[in-house]
Amino acid sequence: MESNIRNINAASYIGADAQAESTSKVLKNTYMLLSATLLFSAVMAYVGMLFAPTSSPLITFIGAIALLFGVHKTAESGTGLLLVFAFTGWMGFWLAPLLNFMMAKASGGQIVLQALGGTGLIFLSLSAYVLNTKKDFSFMRGFLFVGLMVVFFSSLALLAASYFGVYMPMLSLALSAACVLLFSAFILYDTSNIINGGETNYIRATVALYLDIYNIFTHLLVLLGVASDD
Repeated sequence: MESNIRNINAASYIGADAQAESTSKVLKNTYMLLSATLLFSAVMAYVGMLFAPTSSPLITFIGAIALLFGVHKTAESGTGLLLVFAFTGWMGFWLAPLLNFMMAKASGGQIVLQALGGTGLIFLSLSAYVLNTKKDFSFMRGFLFVGLMVVFFSSLALLAASYFGVYMPMLSLALSAACVLLFSAFILYDTSNIINGGETNYIRATVALYLDIYNIFTHLLVLLGVASDD
């Protein structure tokens, strides 16, 4: 009886160690791939700035959804790794029109650097908090989904209104501020999801964190750009 209990305890310890090792590996691979994709995205944004493509939200959105779908379908294979770079490169390239618009301002370079610094500070501080506390933020799943749907449909409504010559700048600013808060919360959730074993695929984990960072940066850029006009 006592021997069986010892065997069960030993098996539990071995299982816990294996789980911790697996989580650590996913986390390490995620941050390595995230660093590489962010760098590649930045390079593609620079290329886009040189070519100065005309902004096309519909084309950008359709391409992003198609590539994102491909990433999730092939996340367990080498093809998924290639599609991650295709997706992040696409997102970086179509960031160019916004960057060119900001750089045309008198303090454009400073605005971009402030947005980069703010995004980095948000990501590093929130990630460090989750990694140190090991807190489980899975309880936020429902709230985040609702928030994402509100932001998505509000963005579509603003885009549709702009095609008819109706512009609502104050609502756009409010939406950008809400997006910064929402995707900051997503960083807590996505990082927690990795360290607590909810996400075991580093490709999917990378895409989730990349989108958090990308959205925080773009919306901070908009907010700082508007503030600089005052």
